[in-house]
Amino acid sequence: MGHQAGSRESAVFNLNEIAQSFPQTAQTLLLDTYLTNEPAASARVFRVYRGTPPHYHATCDEYLYVLSGEGTFWMGSAAQSGRFAPGHLLFFKRGVVHALPEILEGPVVFFSVDTPRRDPKDIIFVNPEDGTPESFVQDKNR
Repeated sequence: MGHQAGSRESAVFNLNEIAQSFPQTAQTLLLDTYLTNEPAASARVFRVYRGTPPHYHATCDEYLYVLSGEGTFWMGSAAQSGRFAPGHLLFFKRGVVHALPEILEGPVVFFSVDTPRRDPKDIIFVNPEDGTPESFVQDKNR
């Protein structure tokens, strides 16, 4: 079975196969591929290539399940930091500033659910000079 099977009303996705399909390098901080993009929620798999600076999303809550890799993260403030590893679920509500400053072991790949769906342009950097939505993420299929 390929990456997905099913109809528009349902689908089966092989997350490990998708995770392994990402290239070794990228021009952007991360690459993603949307699995679903419904008004109520979107689901993606994405690979992080470099530490991500503090940013937030204005329109959605985000659930990040770690498929592979290890690193550091913080949510709310740098004082609320920790490490992530496979099997961990990170959650933050819209507007909560978060960062992934350091990749300790790669590849770092997340399964993400955004509720409601996240527009790819909904990435607001705390320091605007840290980047733009276009320098942050790109769909790996484009």
